[in-house]
Amino acid sequence: MSILRVENLTKTYSSGSGPLTVLHNVSFEIQAGDTFSIVGPSGSGKTTLLGLCAGLDRATSGSVYLNGIRLDNLSEDERAAVRNQHVGFIFQNFQLLPTLTALENVMVPMELQGARNVEKTALDLLDRVGLAKRSHHYPTQLSGGEQQRVSLARAFANRPKILFADEPTGNLDTDTGDTVEALLFDLNREAGTTLVLVTHDLELAQRTGRILKMRGGAVVDQLVNERMSD
Repeated sequence: MSILRVENLTKTYSSGSGPLTVLHNVSFEIQAGDTFSIVGPSGSGKTTLLGLCAGLDRATSGSVYLNGIRLDNLSEDERAAVRNQHVGFIFQNFQLLPTLTALENVMVPMELQGARNVEKTALDLLDRVGLAKRSHHYPTQLSGGEQQRVSLARAFANRPKILFADEPTGNLDTDTGDTVEALLFDLNREAGTTLVLVTHDLELAQRTGRILKMRGGAVVDQLVNERMSD
């Protein structure tokens, strides 16, 4: 079953020197449970594409279908409701709420869904990422790697059908990045979540089943990782 379908996606911004097109007729499809990476140099449109796929922004033309829901016809509030129901996020700069503890940050997506037993579930997730003893610390009291592990726990808190990760190890040193990377793939495999990863790191991309290569806002290649498909 297709979890994400992108059809002829184009994004153009207005600028002082005229219209600037950052995505050109991008199309692809991802099946439920797939792992998928989007790679390319800076300015190739990777993060813009990720934002459109997740319903954070609206394309100039083309369509995005997320879990069968067409996003381009929805209002901002409707897209936010779809994200809350179906999507998890991991960002390069963590984006934890600074006034909330690690535990409270992980609880937020579940509380927005009206879930029960949110504190126990959040503690279990923090334990899974090795931070049970840091649950009452605030983001400023945590290292970068610890903050990203909290964001990992938060991303899986609402049991998303699809997880979007934008350079999840980009702000971390190699050893810490390796730890976060291993946790990401382990949690994703256990949950059976579809993973869409934006990265500069080709070694990280090689851990996914498919790779979409971009340059200048256009798709230049789509590769199936033979090692993953065996």
